Amino acid sequence: MNTAMKGGIWAISAAGLLGLGACMEAAMPEAADGQALFMDYCASCHGTTAVGNGPLAADLGITPADLTHIAARRGGNFPRAEVLSMIDGYARSNMAGPGMPEFGELLKGEEVPLDTGDGILTPTPRKMVALLEYLESIQLSN
Repeated sequence: MNTAMKGGIWAISAAGLLGLGACMEAAMPEAADGQALFMDYCASCHGTTAVGNGPLAADLGITPADLTHIAARRGGNFPRAEVLSMIDGYARSNMAGPGMPEFGELLKGEEVPLDTGDGILTPTPRKMVALLEYLESIQLSN
């Protein structure tokens, strides 16, 4: 094997390793990451304890949802896909009243693979997953 050929094989191998590294699964966000986002985006309406008593709640005309009992209202199951669709606005057409504001910043940035319960990994914005993880972590049983 000549030197040029060895160099070409090395370059292809190195490029393959770099590509593999780029495709490796990113570390999933944790509830603590989502708590900071919750305080920035949600606490003004839902309150710092997520029970719907934020400083703007009285001015909304409707009481913001108690986010600590989402799973309890669904028979103990936390509906990940439904919660994501409420956060990102996909389900807003089903809401009466002013509804939730749009949070475009949560849709920006890196994506991570998320299984919402159907066994399919779907690329989902990291910030949305972090917020979802936080909301799931604060669920109370009753």
